Amino acid sequence: MAEPTRPLLTDSNSLPPRSLDETIERYIGSFGWAQFLQATLVSFSGVFDAQQTFISVFTDFEPTWHCTESDSFCHDSVSNICILPKTAWSWNLSPHVSVISEWSLQCAGSFVKGLPESSFFVGCLIGGLVLSTLADSSMGRKNMLFLSCLIMSISTMLTVFSPNIWVYAFLRFVNGVGRATVGTCALVLSTELVGKKWRGRVGIMSFFGFMLGFLSLPAMAYINRGNSWRILYIWTSVPTMVYCVMVRFFVCESPRWLFVRGRREEAISILKRVASSDVTMSLPFEEQENIDEKPSVNIYAAMKVLVEKRWALKRVSTVMAVAFGIGLVYYGMPLALSNLDFNVYMSAAFNALMDLPANLITLFLVDKLSRKNALIGFTALGGISSVLIFALQNMRIKNHGALQLVLELMSYFCACSAFNMEMIYTIELFPTCVRNSAIAMARQALVLGGVFSPIMVAAGRKNGVWSFGLFGLAIGLLGCLRLDCQRLEGVIYATLWTRKNAEIGGVTMIWLVV
Repeated sequence: MAEPTRPLLTDSNSLPPRSLDETIERYIGSFGWAQFLQATLVSFSGVFDAQQTFISVFTDFEPTWHCTESDSFCHDSVSNICILPKTAWSWNLSPHVSVISEWSLQCAGSFVKGLPESSFFVGCLIGGLVLSTLADSSMGRKNMLFLSCLIMSISTMLTVFSPNIWVYAFLRFVNGVGRATVGTCALVLSTELVGKKWRGRVGIMSFFGFMLGFLSLPAMAYINRGNSWRILYIWTSVPTMVYCVMVRFFVCESPRWLFVRGRREEAISILKRVASSDVTMSLPFEEQENIDEKPSVNIYAAMKVLVEKRWALKRVSTVMAVAFGIGLVYYGMPLALSNLDFNVYMSAAFNALMDLPANLITLFLVDKLSRKNALIGFTALGGISSVLIFALQNMRIKNHGALQLVLELMSYFCACSAFNMEMIYTIELFPTCVRNSAIAMARQALVLGGVFSPIMVAAGRKNGVWSFGLFGLAIGLLGCLRLDCQRLEGVIYATLWTRKNAEIGGVTMIWLVV
């Protein structure tokens, strides 16, 4: 076994290295007003993240239409306008309210109709793979957050000038590339200025920011109803640009990242900015030499471990499969709201509110729930609810639309809760050396579900089995995949394996803490 690159025991006459967490809590406290303001400002990026994720609900929908001629060509029993002459029908609203009606895509295939939003999620996949490591290596958390929001805002503004569906889909792809790292950077940056005790609660702020963005979108769309879909993109791009300026001038870089990169003076300056005046005066700079921060493992070396080791590959494959099923429902259900017999603005607002109980359950009940049983329960209930929506579409029942909405909200709530629970379960199933990579792969699998969901939603406009039916089967069946190990057993096994194979990517892992 290779020689350790750092000592396991320190000299008894020397001061033990102090972790950055201990330094932050000693000099600026576990959680103060300056830290709260920083975390709030950073977490606000979730508002724009959510708006761009679900904006196609109101820009890419298929508007309602009516007959213009009273003859045999058009009557109430006809549901497919593609079999009618163009002079026999007309849109209820201006053709510019949706990309479908403006570019006459009502008779196009489901691939073309779902291409813009699928391109967006493909961009999220590629952006997550290409840009995620820059936040740890060269750019840092703040600059990466600024760049991501800038790409997102510029591409959103350029989308306004799209002349056709192909340019529109390309700009949505660019938007997805920029959006890919917003949530990750915000989560990491907001939690790296607070003590360990407050990290979980501060981290949940980004989820509430996402909920606020999702909730604000139907309100903006309702005010814009009847107007061009391009106006909605303008309304969401301008505030994002303003937010970029605020990030550039008012957000602090993570002192943890600065210490790891050897930029200690900048890190100390930031610690002084967020500390109270009496604490700042007592900050001894010479003690910073004792701060210890463990080097991070190369992400590609960690990926190699996940693929080569049988136990790790089995677990990460199961985790990704479950995340894929959850992603189909998590992203697909809001996109399929226009397929329901209910007001799209109200249903979108209700969907946004479902994030609240899902996050509260994660926050307050996570320690009281069995991870595996809760995950299976949420996915099974979400699958049953989704399949019932499809069944109701073929029945004549009073309050048909309201009942569909209740089932849709139940399915979306279960998807949100299941994803939160799976993230916690994944953290506990993998050791520190590969935990970040396992989480990243789970999130990528979730986004992969988002790639396919717009196409399924477009196909489901004619037959609900391709949307709600497949959503329910996917999350229900994949959610029941069984991890044949207990969390504690997995942690112990992973720890023993890591100690046996002490060197990963040139970094000694004997000091691993699971």
